[in-house]
Amino acid sequence: MSLNILVVDDSRMMRTVLIRTLHISGLPVGEVHEATNGQEGLDQLAKNWIDLALVDINMPVMDGETMIDHMRANPLTKETPVVVISTESSPERIELLKKKSAGFVHKPFTPETVRETIERVTGVNHESGD
Repeated sequence: MSLNILVVDDSRMMRTVLIRTLHISGLPVGEVHEATNGQEGLDQLAKNWIDLALVDINMPVMDGETMIDHMRANPLTKETPVVVISTESSPERIELLKKKSAGFVHKPFTPETVRETIERVTGVNHESGD
C-alpha cells in the first residue's frame, strides 16, 4: 500500500526537507501533494485522495489548526490522519493540537522521528511496506 501524502507548510524549504525525508524513510510513498497554507491544503484534499496530511500550524491565509477543524467538519476528510509538524512551543497549545490530530512532531525534527510517527499513525511499516 502506497501512502498519498499532503505536505502543508508555507516554507518551500521545509516542504522540500519533508518530501526528501519521506522519500528516504523507506516508507511506501505514493503521490506527494504540496500546499503553502491551510486553504490550499483543503483544495488539495478536495482534488486528490490523501492518506495522510503533514500540516504546519503557523501559516498565512489559513493556519493549520483551522485547516484541521475544517477537515474534521467534512465527512469526506474527517477520518484523514493529520500529523502536525510545527515549531509551536506552548505546552497548552501542543496538547490541544495533539487532541485534534493523530500526532505532533516538533521542528527541527529527525528523519527517524517523522518515519516513526507516520508508522504509528498509519500502521504502515517501513521495512515491509505494510
